[in-house]
Amino acid sequence: MEARETLARLARERGSSLASLSRMLGRNTTYLQQYISKGSPRKLEEDDRRKLARFFGVPETVLGASQEKSYDEAAEWVEVPRLEVEASAGPGAAADAETVFDAFRFSRKWLREQALEAGKLSAVRVIGDSMEPLLREGDDLLVDTRAQPFRDGIYVLRLDGNLLVKRVTAQGAGRFSILSQNLAYPPLSVDAQDFELLGRVVWKSGRV
Repeated sequence: MEARETLARLARERGSSLASLSRMLGRNTTYLQQYISKGSPRKLEEDDRRKLARFFGVPETVLGASQEKSYDEAAEWVEVPRLEVEASAGPGAAADAETVFDAFRFSRKWLREQALEAGKLSAVRVIGDSMEPLLREGDDLLVDTRAQPFRDGIYVLRLDGNLLVKRVTAQGAGRFSILSQNLAYPPLSVDAQDFELLGRVVWKSGRV
């Protein structure tokens, strides 16, 4: 029972649905729900347990593996979820439900060196051209979702129901500037209550 409770807690903390995690494992969408609530299967298959341990950045032992079967690599590598959403560097992308469809693997040592927390990261893809040349359409962004004191930087944010990736700077008196790199896009000035910062962009990948 402890492994089931741990998995349910990890999913809640990450904000990942059991259905999307089941799809990540290549299983039907009810697989993990039945494992947690009905005890079927009685224990996770080794490959499934290993993938989940990498995804959450935890030892396999907390998901039911014996100490001798625990996969050492899970302690060295962390899988960061790729979300099936796109952050617009253009007019705005509708903020659909976040579904995990894949993952990037990062060295736990590298994450520590960057002062990043494994369980508070996600990856999204850029669409549009308003952040060129810094960010281009198709780039994948590593987003730090921890609640932190604000500082100027590149953020994924929600504005008017849309997901955007923009540079955000403080103006003072509760107002912020939302800026594009591409000068063809005018800056926006908004009140703090008019938008939501979802995470700070800390790394990008993309084609050369």
